[in-house]
Amino acid sequence: MSIPFSGIIGRLTSPLTQQLKLINLTPVKRIDIRFNPYDDQCNPTRYFLYYVNAEKVRLTNPQCSVKTVIASDRSEPTVTFSLLSGEKVIFKTARLSILNILELYNKHITSLIPPDPAKLQAEKELEEEKRKKKTRPHHKKKLWSKRRGVFFDV
Repeated sequence: MSIPFSGIIGRLTSPLTQQLKLINLTPVKRIDIRFNPYDDQCNPTRYFLYYVNAEKVRLTNPQCSVKTVIASDRSEPTVTFSLLSGEKVIFKTARLSILNILELYNKHITSLIPPDPAKLQAEKELEEEKRKKKTRPHHKKKLWSKRRGVFFDV
């Protein structure tokens, strides 16, 4: 008889994969990633660089350029996003995990993408169908049922 594995692998990879599926580079024009390779705190920033350079993520916006600056001047790792609207968003990632970086990205940048009009129309149609199914006439109580509401005055 074997003992099932009860480690923590599933707890961390599951939220990480959920956040990775949500990444979209559509509102971003340029990403500047700066880190010191000799610092222990740069690992999550390097992981973020790896995930951003993945093919599926890069295909969401082929015009987005990723610039990596490797500086050995003891500066803290930062990720700077230049948006298409002209704004800049800076993440100081010194004390963040890769999951925190991805959550912040999805919260502040991926949420800037306008919703697809075809998808909105499909959702409205689904809601109308559900509403039509829910509006059924109430069932009347039958005369021969036990709960027909007969009361006796004593």
